[in-house]
Amino acid sequence: MPLILVTGGAGYIGSHTLRHLLAAGYQAVALDNLSSGHAQALPAGVPLVEADMGDAQAVRRLLDEHQPDAVIHFAAFIEAGESMVDPRRFYENNVTKALTLLDTLVEHRKVPVVFSSSAGVYGQPPTMPIREDAPKNPLNVYGETKLVIERVLTAYSRAYDLRSISLRYFNASGASPDATIGEAHKNKSHLIELALLTALGQRPAIKVFGTDYPTRDGTAIRDYIHVDDLASAHVLAVNALLNGAATTAYNVGVGKGFSVKEVLDAADRVTGRTITREYTERRAGDPPELVADSALIKRELGWEPRHTDLDDIVASAWKWHESHPHGFED
Repeated sequence: MPLILVTGGAGYIGSHTLRHLLAAGYQAVALDNLSSGHAQALPAGVPLVEADMGDAQAVRRLLDEHQPDAVIHFAAFIEAGESMVDPRRFYENNVTKALTLLDTLVEHRKVPVVFSSSAGVYGQPPTMPIREDAPKNPLNVYGETKLVIERVLTAYSRAYDLRSISLRYFNASGASPDATIGEAHKNKSHLIELALLTALGQRPAIKVFGTDYPTRDGTAIRDYIHVDDLASAHVLAVNALLNGAATTAYNVGVGKGFSVKEVLDAADRVTGRTITREYTERRAGDPPELVADSALIKRELGWEPRHTDLDDIVASAWKWHESHPHGFED
C-alpha cells in the first residue's frame, strides 16, 4: 500500500485530499508547521510531523522514517493581495523553502511530486477559457512564486528525473459534505468564506474590490471549484505518477465563471440573509477574469467535477461555517 507525504496536510485543501487518499487505499503522513493549518483537520490515523518544509534535517528524518512513495506539496502562502504588500515573505516560503524540500527529495529520496499550483501563473490570458499552453504572465507575486516552482520542477525532471504533475487550480471553495472540515484560514481572503462570516455577523460588511472590470457586471469573474473535486484531482495525479506518468501540468476548474456579485447573490440565497457589501477600488494584481479549460485532465486522467452548481458549493461551505462559526476553535 503506497504511502503519500502531504506537505501542508493540515490545511484546507490538504486535509480534504488526505481523506480522499485514505478512501482510495493509500497511507499518508502530513508535514505541517501549523502556521495556518489545524491539527484537528487531519483524518484519524494520519501522523502529523510538525515541522517546516524548509528544515532539511526534519524532512530527511521524515523521509527516513516513513519512506514515502510520492509527495503532494501544498504548503504555501496563498493570499494574492498580501503577496503584493509583503513579497519577501512569499518568496521565502513559496520558493526558498520549497526548493529546500525539493533538493532534499533529489538528494535523499527521489519520489514523484504533485504540486499545488495556481491559475495565478497565467495572469490575464488573451482568451477564455484558459488552456495550459496559454502565456504565463503572473500579475501578482503569489502567481510568480507558483510559476517559479513549476519551472524548477520542469528543470529537475529533466536533470534529476524528479517527475511531477503541477495542478493549476482556480478558486477552491466549499467544504466536506459532513461539515466536519472546511475553510478556517487564519488569514482570511477567500470570497465565499468572507461572505459567509459576514452573514454570521462576524464582519460588518464584505468588501467588493473593483466594480469597473470589463465583465458582465463590472466585478471580477472566477471559476469556483469544490475542494472535494480538487482533492480527487490530486489522487488521480498521484495514481498517474506512480504508474510512470511524465512531468506535466493540468488546469483544474469547472469551466464556468461567476462574478463577485453573482457569488454574493448566491450567498444571500443560501443563507437567507442580505450580506452587506462595501464597494471599493480594485486590488493590485487582480485579473478581471479567470476561467479554466480543463479538457486535458479530463481526457488524460479521467477527472470530472461533481460539484458544478454555485448554490450547492456555497451551501456546503455554509453548512461548515454555520456549525463551526469560529472554525476549529468551536
